[in-house]
Amino acid sequence: MARLFGTDGVRGVAGRDLTAELAMDLSVAAAHVLGDAGVFTATGRRPVAVVGRDPRASGEFLEAAVVAGLASSGVDVLRLGVLPTPAVAHLTAALGADLGVMLSASHNPAPDNGIKFLARGGFKLSDAVEDEIERRLGEDWSFPVGSGVGRVRDAYGEADRYISHVLTTVGASLDGLDVVVDCAHGAAHMVAPEALVRAGARVEAIGARPDGLNINDGYGSTHLDRLRQVVVSRGAHLGVAYDGDADRCLAVDHTGVVVDGDHIMAVLARAMRDEGLLAKDTVVATVMSNLGFKLAMREAGITVVETAVGDRYVLERMKSDGYNLGGEQSGHVIMLDHATTGDGLLTSLHLLAVVAKSGVTLKELASVMTPLPQILINVKGVDRGKASVPELIEAVAQAEAELGDAGRVLIRPSGTEPMIRVMVEAASEEHATEVAGRLADVVRTACA
Repeated sequence: MARLFGTDGVRGVAGRDLTAELAMDLSVAAAHVLGDAGVFTATGRRPVAVVGRDPRASGEFLEAAVVAGLASSGVDVLRLGVLPTPAVAHLTAALGADLGVMLSASHNPAPDNGIKFLARGGFKLSDAVEDEIERRLGEDWSFPVGSGVGRVRDAYGEADRYISHVLTTVGASLDGLDVVVDCAHGAAHMVAPEALVRAGARVEAIGARPDGLNINDGYGSTHLDRLRQVVVSRGAHLGVAYDGDADRCLAVDHTGVVVDGDHIMAVLARAMRDEGLLAKDTVVATVMSNLGFKLAMREAGITVVETAVGDRYVLERMKSDGYNLGGEQSGHVIMLDHATTGDGLLTSLHLLAVVAKSGVTLKELASVMTPLPQILINVKGVDRGKASVPELIEAVAQAEAELGDAGRVLIRPSGTEPMIRVMVEAASEEHATEVAGRLADVVRTACA
């Protein structure tokens, strides 16, 4: 059977794949696994969990199921209400909770939802703990009664604790900046505009009226056209966009050009390096970051450490090697001095602070990086286990020799589908397209 936990918790269509019964069972299993591991008893008090969600309609019944599962297992629960994932992570640590739970499917459409568990301190659970929770689903547990059951209370006012935290990390006022913020009708619809206003910016919020069904629908970091239009028509200095749970951020400059995660990391890395704040003068990125980003960092004297695709792998490398900035092209940016996960609001505040302190436009700041044309072809219906056959290895070597330092090739088998991804970067789009097409043909024949 396929693993229930993915790279970012358990996800599926709410009510079909992710049912109330499964949500409750997962919460019960999590409580018992962590309890058996001594996580809860280490504090010498009854265990406490915080639970947050994005505005999806299904989050209401899933929250009820998660809270029931935890409380019935003897865990006290603080319901945080609608908050971004990074806010729940921060509050897990700030409130001394033993467990955090976030209900969200991030940038996915409204019918989807997900459950993400956070360990004490606000970090994601390890793969081993997730596997143990999954293994023990449906076990015949012994439940407490009477005074042993968990108590539940609302803690909606804790949102201000998160806003205050992110504001204390920014060393510059945003006075004079005219910003459009796209909240994706998601979890940031209240905290992001408020935080930006409190930081001094003039703010116009769009995508800030969630109704439970419109999350990510034409708004947010995966749908930037409306943000681009509003920024240009208003004459704003720039725009920022979050996804449904606000753990990622992308931006738009005053001309409507998109500033992606690679550009944002390049701007932040240079600013932090100049202030002596970039640990080991190094930034952590995935193999999917554009070669232009790596060339820009090399020119700036900043080392780039690569990981597999996924913000959890970026975070693991940052923690293990002592780095404090990393992220993905998609806009997951981790500033480990201030957060335990990607944080869209935190990222946007620091990006805006660089603009404010420098006195130059985001367009000019982002110009330190020139992205190379990138072509991605998903070759479907092939054996993903054959991604390293000799014929393909030889073809990749020939392509890399042809591209030289002005390009690169990346072959990635899908983790879940019979598909192999072919990515090529080159000095021109025509060259990248030609090389990618040639390699895709090799994949179709050699990996059938």
